[in-house]
Amino acid sequence: MQDFKSFSNRVSNLSSDEFENLALELFHFQSQANPIYRKYLAARNLNTEKVKSLDQIPFLPIRFFKDHQVISGDTSDFSEFFSSSGTTGMITSKHFIWSEQWYLEHAQRIFENEFGSLKGFHVLALLPAYLERKGSSLVSMADHFIKVSNSEDSGFYLYNQDELIEKMESLAEDNKKVLLLGVTFALLDLAESGKRISAPSNLIVMETGGMKGRRKEMIREEVHDILKPYFGVESIYSEYGMTELMSQAYSKGQGKYTLPDSMRVMLRDVNDPLSITQRSQGGINVIDLANFHSCAFIETQDLGRIDENGMLEVLGRFDNSEIRGCNLLVQ
Repeated sequence: MQDFKSFSNRVSNLSSDEFENLALELFHFQSQANPIYRKYLAARNLNTEKVKSLDQIPFLPIRFFKDHQVISGDTSDFSEFFSSSGTTGMITSKHFIWSEQWYLEHAQRIFENEFGSLKGFHVLALLPAYLERKGSSLVSMADHFIKVSNSEDSGFYLYNQDELIEKMESLAEDNKKVLLLGVTFALLDLAESGKRISAPSNLIVMETGGMKGRRKEMIREEVHDILKPYFGVESIYSEYGMTELMSQAYSKGQGKYTLPDSMRVMLRDVNDPLSITQRSQGGINVIDLANFHSCAFIETQDLGRIDENGMLEVLGRFDNSEIRGCNLLVQ
């Protein structure tokens, strides 16, 4: 197998001024080592030797993960993968991974850089549907967070709302923060259940997106306006992640995400998907350096905006894109 240890160490210890150099190095490596990306670049008639800046790099459409093994190296060397959720009959994505343990350590670093040590949390994961299938990167991450929190009160919840409410109420006076990490439809189901709750004062409610065909799509403000009064919190936090990315971004409110050091967003023109736009709004292209083993340059089907402080706001999805299990709320 390709030796990814050097790349993993550099991503783990990345500083902001090293991002562009590593991204360009990864591009030139993956343009040769990744057969699918190499064929895509050839179809674009790109002379890879002339690529000297990030805005010259083509982004691989995310749909390639549905039909191909997007791997930089010998595909026979890879057996582990994460898979996306989807409605019945939908072709799901597979993201073959170099090391699940490295992914979990990377996810922990990103979370703790934003929120502090996981040992200061009780982690309650409300993830029905995700827990009912194998291969979810979100479940893998949540399970790791639960274990690292080292709390007897941390754990998973499926549809057992009463047990979750009882647990939160038992933690109402606890000094540790309580992280309720939940798929959006399940949080809404709980909030609209009519069941009363005395939520902990140090509760963080973090939605991961996703209606999974269980409910009609709603704009972010509608969802948050339902959740905030029920849980007694001033803002709803959010996680932006997907099967095809190894890194996550987090929002502490208003749907505005801080990007980790390993991740950068470049917006593309909505009328010309092959062109990067300088406007503040467009299609979201992601450079994720943690995808050193697959493809670090992903053209998503999400629409976004970069605000004046450089934070990412996800506006929804392109009209012609299929609804994904972890799709973000349309705004």
